[in-house]
Amino acid sequence: MIDWPLAELLPHAGDMILIDQVLSFDEEQIHTCLTVKPGGLFNRADGSLPAWVGIELMAQSVAAYAGCRARKNGEAVELGFLLGTRKFECNVDGFPAGAELTIHGLRSLEDDNGMGVFECHLTGDGIHASARLNVFRPPQAANYLAESKDPTS
Repeated sequence: MIDWPLAELLPHAGDMILIDQVLSFDEEQIHTCLTVKPGGLFNRADGSLPAWVGIELMAQSVAAYAGCRARKNGEAVELGFLLGTRKFECNVDGFPAGAELTIHGLRSLEDDNGMGVFECHLTGDGIHASARLNVFRPPQAANYLAESKDPTS
């Protein structure tokens, strides 16, 4: 189990942090977990989460992977972007309140320009979802965002 606070690993705050904990990580992969709690930003009236939130859970796990790597290397946690997903499949239409979910993200590609691909699996009791996430973490993300706001560029 990793004891670093999630708020120090993810560029998210408050209720937008959906995962509960980093269980383990290494240079190639991460394992995270959460218990579905009612009353969150994305919950249905019955407290469940729609299956499509699984993509965000996977993306936050990948972001936590980047945050863990940065922290381990003494670097700042930087902003990253989910560019898209391929082949999202889920055997349920939602994750019930109280469900304990585990997410595994495995890095399958990462280049020097910040592009990456992760194979992700989300599992729980009778639950399985999978997707391939395409992500981008630009070098010096703050400069990247500042450039994108300049209307003359």
